[in-house]
Amino acid sequence: MTQSEPASTALSPHEVRSIIIGVLVAMFLAALDQTIVATAMPTIGRVLGDFENLPWVVTIYLLTSTAVTPLYGKMADIAGRRGTLLVAIGTFMAGSIACALAPTMLTLILARALQGLGGGGLISLAQTIIADIIPPRERARYQAYFATVFVASSIAGPVLGGFIAEKLHWSVIFWINLPLGLAALWMTNGVLKKLPRHERPHKLDFLGSGLMAFATIALLLSLSLGGPHYPWTSAPILSLLVLSILLWIGFIVRLRTAPEPLIPTEILANPVVAAGTTAACFGMGVFIGMTIYMPILLEGVYGLTASQSGLGLIPMMVGTVTGATLSGRLMARIKHYKYPPLVGLTVSTLAFALAAIRPQELPLFALEILMTAASMGIGTMLPVTTVAIQNAVLQHQMGTATGAMNFFRSLGGALIVAVFGAIVMGGLPSDLAANVTIETLAKSLAASGSDIGSVFRYVFLAATAGAFATLLALYRMEERPLRTKIEPASMAME
Repeated sequence: MTQSEPASTALSPHEVRSIIIGVLVAMFLAALDQTIVATAMPTIGRVLGDFENLPWVVTIYLLTSTAVTPLYGKMADIAGRRGTLLVAIGTFMAGSIACALAPTMLTLILARALQGLGGGGLISLAQTIIADIIPPRERARYQAYFATVFVASSIAGPVLGGFIAEKLHWSVIFWINLPLGLAALWMTNGVLKKLPRHERPHKLDFLGSGLMAFATIALLLSLSLGGPHYPWTSAPILSLLVLSILLWIGFIVRLRTAPEPLIPTEILANPVVAAGTTAACFGMGVFIGMTIYMPILLEGVYGLTASQSGLGLIPMMVGTVTGATLSGRLMARIKHYKYPPLVGLTVSTLAFALAAIRPQELPLFALEILMTAASMGIGTMLPVTTVAIQNAVLQHQMGTATGAMNFFRSLGGALIVAVFGAIVMGGLPSDLAANVTIETLAKSLAASGSDIGSVFRYVFLAATAGAFATLLALYRMEERPLRTKIEPASMAME
């Protein structure tokens, strides 16, 4: 890190480095918690004697963490970054302790809800804090570090979770959050006091916040329960969807009428924010969907074991980091920073389209090459959309814009993953489609005589459409010149 990179003269290069490492640790907390639990779930269900409600351990965290993401962004603009981050880490650690000590499945589910209330702010707050100390021109290459964090958690989480559940005790997967959380606090608490203050006097729109949170929860519940647990046309799923639609309508009305809405309309109407968030939604949705469902293809067609299919995902993860790193470094050096992701997403679209031709006849090495190329193309989009969105708003709106971007990206990603799931579940006979988990889908498809390759032809076609939508949204995003310095606090307060 050079002397020219710190955005504020009050921060030394050592202090900037400490903040960056600290917020990356905080981000790793949230990312790891979404992957480490999965492989330990069978052990948790056996020890607590409740397999029926086990999926809620994952679902409830998704619900609460997604619902509160925009609230943290707004609070960061109201109360400052440091205090909001401390609340998020403290809540997450309190939830982790409650999870580790949970004597029953119900207690564990409630503790995971509390943990999600903290985890929902860690990622967007980390991105906001980086935006406070690194100017947009230099910021893109730091976004590659964020991609590295997600890849590391995706690879290490399942392996670590399985090892802990088998060799130690399942509660250790929650206890390890404490030293990580304390490290993040130690590295950031004192230094964050020196950050320039950009917030203005604000009021939190509690009615709008409630409408948005409950609309999100109803929608995610319908996506989580639809298919494996209830038919998509069943009364519970349709009721949740109708409730979500009504709540979203109420939220939109509140945005137009509230004196100070949760997400200011000028942010939502900003063409860079709208196009960048749309691109991020489709791109991340395709990437997450492929990482979730690719093991089914690897196990069902190529005969890989569960652990081998996990290793088979590593090239995709590495491709994402490589694409994000290359795009981030080029963004700091070239004027037309959209060119690398436009080329990358074109490659992604073509790679998914080629895989869709006859996936059941593709050699494994060819499939890995195509998926690596596709993930590398998606990776090129990640730093560009985040930095472009932050570059397009005022400094005192940074938290709100970043939180909104992460919220809609997560929500859009959940919708696309649900589409992928519906395609895969559609390949199952109706008598096998109920109560099927991701871990047993490959065996169920094979046992039913279904052609897994043919099923995944439609998955790859959906991925092709998603990658093309990402490309189109990024093409439409205005390419504004990147600021070379951080906006002074005095200007932000005017």
